Amino acid sequence: MLLIFGNPLPIMASPIIIAHRGASADRPEHTLAAYALAIEQGADYIEPDLVPTKDGYLVARHENEISTTTDVASRPEFANRRTTKTIDGVSATGWFTEDFTLAELKTLRARERLPQLRPANTRFDGQESIPTLQEIIALAQAQSRTVGLYPETKHPSYFRGIGLPLEERLLEILEQNGYTTAEHPVFLQSFEVGNLKALRQKTQLRLIQLLAADGAPADRPGTPYRRMLTPEGLKAIATYADGIGVEKPLVIPRDSNQHLAQPTTLVADAHAAGLKVHAWTFRPENHFLPRELRASDEPMFKGRAEAEIRTFLQTGLDGVFSDSVPSAVAASKPPLRVAPE
Repeated sequence: MLLIFGNPLPIMASPIIIAHRGASADRPEHTLAAYALAIEQGADYIEPDLVPTKDGYLVARHENEISTTTDVASRPEFANRRTTKTIDGVSATGWFTEDFTLAELKTLRARERLPQLRPANTRFDGQESIPTLQEIIALAQAQSRTVGLYPETKHPSYFRGIGLPLEERLLEILEQNGYTTAEHPVFLQSFEVGNLKALRQKTQLRLIQLLAADGAPADRPGTPYRRMLTPEGLKAIATYADGIGVEKPLVIPRDSNQHLAQPTTLVADAHAAGLKVHAWTFRPENHFLPRELRASDEPMFKGRAEAEIRTFLQTGLDGVFSDSVPSAVAASKPPLRVAPE
């Protein structure tokens, strides 16, 4: 125990700060510029969402449909690539990474995905290309401190079904770069169950089961996420994963007026099952904040994100996904204690 001014405090590991797609509040997401800024701001881990190219490279995009995150729609040479697909039961129309070679994707330029909420980020539109996983790893390893990787396998069943499986290629690249054990700074995450169970048989790297407030895994449509959150469900997850990545309302819900309500028992229940708990996603704009922490009624203005994260950390979270790394860094610092006179 650590004694400060007569108050016994347990010595606890600091929660990890995961830069959600990079410094997404300040730069277009999933770009090397966003990841580099997040590292500079103090992120412990950077998070790339991984999708494949036609020729099997893994690249970072929020989705394999790229019309909202690149300039592909304005490129006449790719106009005939526009198509409609059904992915995990949802129809989407646009341009898809699996229909492009890496060389073709590299000719595209990234742009801000949420221009209405983050207009300042649009000044960086056109400056960055789509990064590969290898480029992201090289950036992390070039730092003077340890920077971890937190990749998400996007739509793994869909990609395996079209002959572009993610898992083997992901493990191959990680192993080539020296990441093989639970001691290495890597978490692999997925909203699906089957690919995590398969990964568990192939790697010692830490695995995270992602859980949303609604819906079900694409490969387990009859098993709602809510059922997986029961004490029994959490024990089952612990047989193949090291932790859970959960949507914020599962930790602290909001009431009908969009104020934070009382915390659930999820963090304690997960810890009892031996699981780490990382919550997503903390964003600084008023649009995403609980009503009491908004700075105004303007959705794009930034409110009190640090206060929201600090409140959530009081539940015992082991980590947070944040678009604003400075807010998470500030929130994770212990409050200043003043010695009595």
